[in-house]
Amino acid sequence: MLRGKNIIIGICGGIAAYKTPLLVRLLKKRGANVRVAITEGGVRFVSELALATVAEEPVYRSLFPMANTEGTDYTGHISLGEWADALIIAPATANTLAKLAIGLCDDMLTACFITLRPGKPVLIFPAMDGQMFLSPSVQRNIQTLFTQGCRMISPESGELASGQVGCGRMPEPESILKYLEDELCSSTRHSPLYGKSVVVTAGPTREKIDGVRFISNYSSGKMGFAIARTAAKRGAIVTLITGPVYLETPFGVDRLDIESATEMQAAAQPFFKNCNIFIAAAAVSDYRPVAPYEGKMKKDDDQIELTLKKNPDILAEFGMQKTSAQLAVGFALETQSGLENARKKLASKNLDLIAFNFFDRKTSGFDVNTNILTLIESNGKTTELPQLSKDEAAGKLLDAIEKLLPENQH
Repeated sequence: MLRGKNIIIGICGGIAAYKTPLLVRLLKKRGANVRVAITEGGVRFVSELALATVAEEPVYRSLFPMANTEGTDYTGHISLGEWADALIIAPATANTLAKLAIGLCDDMLTACFITLRPGKPVLIFPAMDGQMFLSPSVQRNIQTLFTQGCRMISPESGELASGQVGCGRMPEPESILKYLEDELCSSTRHSPLYGKSVVVTAGPTREKIDGVRFISNYSSGKMGFAIARTAAKRGAIVTLITGPVYLETPFGVDRLDIESATEMQAAAQPFFKNCNIFIAAAAVSDYRPVAPYEGKMKKDDDQIELTLKKNPDILAEFGMQKTSAQLAVGFALETQSGLENARKKLASKNLDLIAFNFFDRKTSGFDVNTNILTLIESNGKTTELPQLSKDEAAGKLLDAIEKLLPENQH
């Protein structure tokens, strides 16, 4: 996929720049032609000599070449961007994000961004302290670049250069390489989900009885994770909000871990206004104890009584406030035939699509690798699917969702 492709690596002044020679080397091993454009800040963290050695090309920094030098390309600030099949900016600092968002062009990196041919992929990997990344100014610039067609990859969580732990780390070079390969895959770029913001809830929730006991269910999270994984493969920007499960984070998915229904609600609400599609595949506990016991309850009595109160209905909350440009998708799990219950849920929560499945712990439902779905749309259209793997079922579900997207989003 990368052999013969012309790739520009843009490097800004962040500590993660030390990883970029390995990224260049990985691209070269895949047969790509690589050129590096670096900012003045970038050279403080990684040497031009190291980059030029692994790229086997000079490093581009200044817009203004040395005069009267044999072979000088005086229009390199234009020709380099036109040469490229893709541009990767890693790490992208808050300063450079601001420049790109407002169209400033004062170095080779910003010039490459402006002169890149229309339709060529731009992958931007912001990397900075977590509070910087979450600041309204940075988020506004990220949103601006996203609307311009850039693929914005959220930073990972972990230890930061400041000594704190949180969101802000640049993905490892191997992951950046996979993002590029996915971006260059034509089937990904032609999917109606490409560039759409998709939020998926998955797994069970746990409602504390005391410090060591809880109310929960048998959900493994496999269906929700399959949906998130498949949506990411189609180029969607996927946020996965999951209860306690033992599953690896799908590649290209931003994962938020929660425990209780109220925590899932708090994690989901910030996405209500801006996401394109909200898919509730989580098995959220309907009730929680009114007053969880502090510490561990002692086994003194033959019987105990728990007073429960209703948990928030996250999907209904989104369904009631969504706009005509947003889609709400839910699941209805029954232990026997319950299509009418699924249809009632579809209407009462103002959903666009609901996936009905029954629970038998053998072929469908919780903690198995297959599912049997019946898809019901708000217009009454019903599609019965055969027994499929959960990844295959996720694909069929997303096929149906793509057809429901507003015409101007296809």
